[in-house]
Amino acid sequence: MDERADITRLLELAREGDEAAFGRLFEAVYQQLRAIARHRRDRWYLDETLNTTALVHEAYLKLGRQANRDWRDRAHFFAAASRAMRHILINYAERRRAKKRGGRDEPIPIDENPVADEDTAEELIAIDQALHRLEALNPRQARMVECRFFAGLPVPETAQVLGVSKATVTRDWALVRAWLKREVSLDLGR
Repeated sequence: MDERADITRLLELAREGDEAAFGRLFEAVYQQLRAIARHRRDRWYLDETLNTTALVHEAYLKLGRQANRDWRDRAHFFAAASRAMRHILINYAERRRAKKRGGRDEPIPIDENPVADEDTAEELIAIDQALHRLEALNPRQARMVECRFFAGLPVPETAQVLGVSKATVTRDWALVRAWLKREVSLDLGR
């Protein structure tokens, strides 16, 4: 049986509530999750002290706590994992910003210092806020950003996750990138 079929079968078992299958799924996709975590870290020029392993493990725990594990296929699972990593980093950036502005000193679950500086944390939060606005306007395009920008999925896998053509992903990606750039610039006062 090939790797994709194995992952698909493990996803089916995990969806049915088989915790052992969820553990085997994590083992099967671990290196790919590390690549996504590394991609996410590099997107914001995060410093080298970010422990990619810690981000992957936090995402695994977040995915494991989900009541709804309705991942249709491998690409859909990786999109969900990328979203989990996005939320972990956004939560970290928001706590860091609150602390900077006099908020209380909360423990931060990811070890070391995943955000290199305050400007990077602010940009991360601005991207997340713009993505929330996009989600209100066009949920499919927001999912596309998660797949392309956050997970680094190629056009064919993004099209598969979204159930659209590759041409639609390519066309929408050009539009959404320009929209996000403008929105983030406005949010940051640039």
